[in-house]
Amino acid sequence: MNQTALRLPAEWEPQSAILIAWPNADTDWAPRLGEVEETYIALVAAITRFQPVIICVADDDVEAYADARLRSNRIDMAQVRFVSAAYDDTWLRDSGPITLVGENAFRLLDFRFTGWGGKFEASDDDQLVERLHAAGELGDAAREGIDFALEGGAIDTDGEGSLLTTWKCLSLRHPHASREELSAKLADWLKQSRVLWLDHGYLEGDDTDAHIDTLARFAPNNAIVFQACDDQADSHYAELKAMAEEIAALRTPDGQPYKLYPLPWAKPILDGERRLAASYANFLILNGAVLMPAYGDAADEKAAAVLAQAFPGREIVQVPCKPLIWQNGSLHCITMQLPAGLIQ
Repeated sequence: MNQTALRLPAEWEPQSAILIAWPNADTDWAPRLGEVEETYIALVAAITRFQPVIICVADDDVEAYADARLRSNRIDMAQVRFVSAAYDDTWLRDSGPITLVGENAFRLLDFRFTGWGGKFEASDDDQLVERLHAAGELGDAAREGIDFALEGGAIDTDGEGSLLTTWKCLSLRHPHASREELSAKLADWLKQSRVLWLDHGYLEGDDTDAHIDTLARFAPNNAIVFQACDDQADSHYAELKAMAEEIAALRTPDGQPYKLYPLPWAKPILDGERRLAASYANFLILNGAVLMPAYGDAADEKAAAVLAQAFPGREIVQVPCKPLIWQNGSLHCITMQLPAGLIQ
């Protein structure tokens, strides 16, 4: 197949499955394993209402345990497939495959995963795509290893050639590269016409260096959903206000402003004195639904209403995610969608 026919689809395009990894005692979830398991059970229950889920498990014991937990919660196990793979942690958005699609063909882009710039051990996570591919768990797609640090949570696309990302994250991963150089590399590998950069936006408690999927996401019909902050006393107010102004200044390829959907701001969630990164922008799109991180805050319902406007015709399903943000990520961070046709 001609490589120019490949493209990176938008997340709202048809999917074959969602890929996740089950937390276990050998991951960083160990101190709060029981709490996070409840979130994973709720997540699998929500996904399997709409499509299959593929669950990476570290070994047979983890598979047997996860299987028993899911069955006891009456999960539709016909929609669940377990695959054996070694992993350091469960952030599949960043260690999983970025899949290009074409005419009856797929390409798995396998970028380097460095534990967010060397913050954490990531040797098994960095080999996850290669191992799954070698085992035949990702269909018959070709795999392209790329010696360049890039996490899936750092990019978002509209499926029509526009890529959204943050300068903070990419510049920290590649401090000697210019914006022009990085734009050219991303556009080439990810088959994009243009790269849109945000210079503002961050969340306290986020150790990804401002991944775009915690801040702003494309939505259908030339729209952008983004995390706003309306509390002038909050430490995020000035930075997220500046980000909102940047987003408002962006234009579609034909020169029109994007339709904007600001998400409400949850009250601070603390773990001792440490503030946790509770973003509603970290939602997951499925076939016919949007799974939304819920934090037990009054803003949860307001966020659901905004997402219902941004994704008309899709059911908005709230998944309790407060246990996830203890480890500085949320719903989108622990999942990776696989395009329709990749998995039979």
